[in-house]
Amino acid sequence: MIKRLVLFDIDGTLITTGGAGVRSLDRAFEGLFGIQDAFKDIPLAGKTDMQIIKEGLGLHGLSWTDGNVVKMQETYLHLLREEINNSLKSLKPGIKEILERLRETDTPMGLLTGNLEAGARIKLGPFGLNEYFPAGAFGSDREDRDELLPVAIEKFSKRGLSFTPKDCVVVGDTPRDVRCAKVHGARCIAVATGPYSKEDLLNTDADIVFDSLADTESCVNFILNCQ
Repeated sequence: MIKRLVLFDIDGTLITTGGAGVRSLDRAFEGLFGIQDAFKDIPLAGKTDMQIIKEGLGLHGLSWTDGNVVKMQETYLHLLREEINNSLKSLKPGIKEILERLRETDTPMGLLTGNLEAGARIKLGPFGLNEYFPAGAFGSDREDRDELLPVAIEKFSKRGLSFTPKDCVVVGDTPRDVRCAKVHGARCIAVATGPYSKEDLLNTDADIVFDSLADTESCVNFILNCQ
């Protein structure tokens, strides 16, 4: 049996943060530049944090090149540590079950997410999920999500695990997750637990679409047996 590398998105796929991410971005922007609700007109789903920050700066006529991006990153991460402690955050259905099933089958797991790496770890920490993901590719590695899969493969190769894109399965909740897998020839599971409906995701190039990952056995069977 071919060993698969399964790479999970975070927001909308593994967890919901209860709005912690966007609140942290808005608070950071207001604190630094005095502009309230700076990201209310910017679609966030599936983008990298670097893209989102630059879009916010551009929308409000602020430069990317005079230290504003770094200041936004640092302030955002500081505030995210506060905002993640809210009563609305939750695991998506079936997450602990599927992670345990994959661990039982000795299937390597990682992250492929638009989050800054530090932000990803902050978001996953309260749920005890960081232990499942020793490595991954993050929005702090590349601004373009479509460039992240090779980064993840390279990081696992440094851990002595060799994969090609065709050995990888990306799990995500947006068309951008699907695209970042398919441009490299990887498999993709799309899950309708984020802002996109199942119908929306069926209109992408995803190999299979689930209502949620609560259908643990079907999802694991796809991962282990897809050719």
